[in-house]
Amino acid sequence: MAFASWDPLHDLLAIQQRLSRQEPEPADWTPAVDLYETADRYVIVAEVPGMRQEDIHLEAHDGRLTLAGTRRPRPAGAEQYHRIERGHGSFRRTFPLPHPVDAARITADLRDGVLTVTCPKLPEAAARHIQIS
Repeated sequence: MAFASWDPLHDLLAIQQRLSRQEPEPADWTPAVDLYETADRYVIVAEVPGMRQEDIHLEAHDGRLTLAGTRRPRPAGAEQYHRIERGHGSFRRTFPLPHPVDAARITADLRDGVLTVTCPKLPEAAARHIQIS
């Protein structure tokens, strides 16, 4: 009786080849974000490569900043993909801000695929002595 040798690497390569022949599926994604604080502001830095200003939405409400948007899966003119490794689709992230911010002065800058949102803090109300009459 002859025994066939089993080669696990060969089996893994065969599975990988079968998977690579399938149509790519859309991938969910969430942009990487850094949030830091200075004495007078909060700064949120998000990686959003390939996104345009009109694809990103920001909202400040009730002590939270919400970052939402959609990254499109294919550029104009692409007829068929052979591999999709970068995530795409819609995302929504909400960040609570521990200190009230001046929503009217929030700024956002999109440069080289990096979105920087600056949220100035509202000055804390100073204690006031009240005269009793």
